Amino acid sequence: MTAPLADHRAPLPRPTRLSEVKGWFFTADQLLFDFFLSHQRTAGHRGDLLELGAYLGKSAIFLGARLGDGERFTVCDLFDSPAEDASNTKEMAKSYATLTRRAFEANYLAFHDTLPDIVQGLSSRVRDHVAEGSVRFAHIDASHLYEHVHGDILAVRSLLTGTGVVVLDDFRAEHCPGVAAATWQAVTNEGLRPVCITGTKFYGTWGDPEPLRTALLAWLAGRDGVWHEVQQVNGAPLIRISAKDAREPAHPVSRYRPAPGTREARAPEHVPGPGRRGRARGPLRRLAADWLPPAVTRALVAARRERAARR
Repeated sequence: MTAPLADHRAPLPRPTRLSEVKGWFFTADQLLFDFFLSHQRTAGHRGDLLELGAYLGKSAIFLGARLGDGERFTVCDLFDSPAEDASNTKEMAKSYATLTRRAFEANYLAFHDTLPDIVQGLSSRVRDHVAEGSVRFAHIDASHLYEHVHGDILAVRSLLTGTGVVVLDDFRAEHCPGVAAATWQAVTNEGLRPVCITGTKFYGTWGDPEPLRTALLAWLAGRDGVWHEVQQVNGAPLIRISAKDAREPAHPVSRYRPAPGTREARAPEHVPGPGRRGRARGPLRRLAADWLPPAVTRALVAARRERAARR
């Protein structure tokens, strides 16, 4: 489904790193997206990726970097198309007035060579574009209205593979009671089985959650800066996770990243693709990239080169 792109006169975004893309995608959820997608690949669980509700593309850019060979990534959003009911129109005007497909595409193409498959329209139509049982990882972050979230959950249930993971955003936000109601109703009535939660997102599956919980707990045991506990909810374990002191996982590299030696330069953030290795960073480069001002970094590098030349 296509629609005319809005506001052609506005300058296109030129983000130099993922943090410059507007959106709400916190460290704990970046780490969990990376964990689940990596675990699926290691376990041999193949399938496509799906995002319902993309805003300006922050999580979509992250997901696109984890796409395997031969896999498809579909993004569904209204963008600047009109909604078909008054409540949805009001929510769009209040929360997403600046959202345009053109801005999303510009942000995404700053980090990737090609766009995902874009469905511009209501998320209820995603089943017309994605095959049943084809999706291994789905992120639901579209409408906050109960009836729409409930419909999105049922749609994703039919689209996921048997081992697929679904993520629900804003399941506990006070301004989104409809998301909370739809999420826990799916747990009690629709067979959705929780795996873990963060401060903003719920992670679950309609398959067997135990292998996911076991692998996640093993991964958490070796993570610095990540706190977790296990609670019992409705007779099953639920892992609660916080990552306030953790470092973000690797990000895709922007084509607009400043050249080395400029004030904004940073050591590259790189996500190795299948069969490729990321570029290693030595101790000095890591220290310089993470903590020191660019001028100090350049002085340290120059001093090191001068010492090497004297040898």
